[in-house]
Amino acid sequence: MGAIGNWGDRVLRRFDQSAQNYNAAATLQHAVAGQLADHCRQHIVPGGLWVDLGSGTGHLAEALEARFPDQRVLRLDGSEAMLRQQPISADTQRWDLRGPLPQWQEAPSLLASSFCLHWLPESGQVLEHWLNQLRPGGWLAVALPVDGCFPQWHRAAEACGIPCTAIAFPEQKALLNSVTGDQIRLNSVMHCHAFAETLPKLLKPLRRVGADCSPGPSLPIRDWRALQQAWPDHDGEGRLRLTWVIQLLLIQR
Repeated sequence: MGAIGNWGDRVLRRFDQSAQNYNAAATLQHAVAGQLADHCRQHIVPGGLWVDLGSGTGHLAEALEARFPDQRVLRLDGSEAMLRQQPISADTQRWDLRGPLPQWQEAPSLLASSFCLHWLPESGQVLEHWLNQLRPGGWLAVALPVDGCFPQWHRAAEACGIPCTAIAFPEQKALLNSVTGDQIRLNSVMHCHAFAETLPKLLKPLRRVGADCSPGPSLPIRDWRALQQAWPDHDGEGRLRLTWVIQLLLIQR
């Protein structure tokens, strides 16, 4: 338990440190939040308590409020520095998502989360807990990177015999072990690509948004250079390509 706690504490500290840079660097996170909100708009989601879990600086909450102008979204996050980046008028609550959700006065009708769940231990159990906190007929909307992310990084590391320091992402099927098929309204996977001339530039957005935590030791510069030399995937301009695999879920209780 101590190791899990220490890992989660490290993640929170990195997000605290990166809060001021987050919006400028989180272009992928911003785009995915908009896509998830668009999917929510295609369904009739009851009013009431809506919560953005792991809101960060508020990309998903803002996207939802833009598409549902009469609805307020509570922004909940474990990082005080991230919450301070929210507009003064925003409803915020600091909460460590490694534990159970708060006991609000009313059961939420929408729990939404983007780029948060993969940082939490036992992601499938967390998703089950979130689903059970909804009022009957309520909605769970989730976007997260999953297994299959960063195949180029893994292949380069294997070719060099160097450890891949990317985090392990949740398995798509394991996430839904506790969800019945008739509850799933959307289960979609999208592939997103980043490009850069060098490996440091390719991974720079991860560092700037605080998503560069690794449970393994840091690599020396010579290993990063070897990884760049072994990188197996480039675009037509010779830039390195890095692929994200993002799962979008809409589940109704």
